[in-house]
Amino acid sequence: MSDRPHKTLDQRFADAMGQLLGPDFPTDIGLAVSGGGDSMAMLALAHNWARVWGVRLWVVTVDHGLRPESANEAAMVAREVRSLGHKHCILKWHWDEQGNVQARARAARLALIDQWRGLLEHVLFAHTADDVAETFLMRLARQAGVEGLSEMQRARVIDLKGGARLTRELYEGDLPQQFESGKGTMIRPARYMLHRPCLDMTRQELRHYARTLQVPWVEDPSNADPRFDRVRMREILPALEAGGLSRAALVGAARHMRRAADALKARAVSIWTQIGREGRSGRWPTGELLLDRTGFEAVERDTQMRLLSYALSYISSQAYRPREEPLEDLLDRLLGGGKGTLHGCAAHMEGDQLRLFREYAALKAQNIVCEPGGRISLWDGRWQMRGAEGTIIRALGEDGWAQINRDRLDAEAPPFASARSLPSLWHEDRLLACDPLGVGQGATRLRPMGNEMMSFAKFLLSH
Repeated sequence: MSDRPHKTLDQRFADAMGQLLGPDFPTDIGLAVSGGGDSMAMLALAHNWARVWGVRLWVVTVDHGLRPESANEAAMVAREVRSLGHKHCILKWHWDEQGNVQARARAARLALIDQWRGLLEHVLFAHTADDVAETFLMRLARQAGVEGLSEMQRARVIDLKGGARLTRELYEGDLPQQFESGKGTMIRPARYMLHRPCLDMTRQELRHYARTLQVPWVEDPSNADPRFDRVRMREILPALEAGGLSRAALVGAARHMRRAADALKARAVSIWTQIGREGRSGRWPTGELLLDRTGFEAVERDTQMRLLSYALSYISSQAYRPREEPLEDLLDRLLGGGKGTLHGCAAHMEGDQLRLFREYAALKAQNIVCEPGGRISLWDGRWQMRGAEGTIIRALGEDGWAQINRDRLDAEAPPFASARSLPSLWHEDRLLACDPLGVGQGATRLRPMGNEMMSFAKFLLSH
């Protein structure tokens, strides 16, 4: 699958790491290792590479608890990692039997790793060329568009905005340094990078490497369960290859789609900088996105869809974008001068502008009682508040809006429909503060995303 088959797998891994993280490598890197053949081979590759470059490896295994054998398999990974001289941690998850188990497990894996990683900013995952080919077929069957058919990103920002600390019952083993002091507070990078250094390698190559080095691994029975889409696609690949449609061809098509998707993203960012802005009221961000109506209506539909889809994900902080059919429906309503809700957000066409903001119904149940010390992260991690013991943080709502002297609001302050979902501080039934509206300033602050908030343009390009 590689364009340089004469190179050893170690050389190809080193090349990939150089492209992803070089030339000045971080001192510490995380590895997500499940115990399967691909991830155990990546562990061996990373071990050999790290010895040369003097990088410390922190390995994490998520035990999803979906099979009785999973705990023993995680323990096997821990023994192998420690025999190589690296730190290892097992993270534990329990499915509540709600929703799609594979989708829930993927989301839980990213969230638990986010809590585990502490100061680590880079985590390696062992996705392969086979994963690219299988994903291409799965999404083709769902009639996906350019982005859906694109090759997995070699480096992807994981920006979950949770900031949660890992509780003791959820892990077993070694944790990287979790927080460091900075100007009187405890800080850590607010997002991390997911890297895929094995994306040009096949599953067969990686397992041959593991067998040669006598690296142990386990086979997950779910990888042969035809109830799962990926397994069904894996089973038809040999027949496609016999008909002339090889894995390499599928990977090549996915790579071309990735290039096209990147170009379309760049087009969307260009349009955004011309017609869009992030809402502010005085010096305070409001969490809204605002687009010039005439400019939005004038661009091609693909760019309209892209801007709308990414905007909803950005505002709601959801890892996945909305599905195409409801997105098309919402776009049609907006272009007709209407409004609608989707993905935990609301969109209103208001005269000469399109306003996108967090839906009140998605937040109105969040009533958080403040405790002494510490700030509370809320509203998808976009805001932090500090309140006296016993005060309550919740959405502003209609009753909060009624307590505000609206004659004193900034000219750019959001209207009621948007303002009622802003975070506010309360004592019983009395509004104490809602900084984005200039009420009781100083209680609320934006959560820092590294050194600054990630702008919508940066979000669009990096996701």
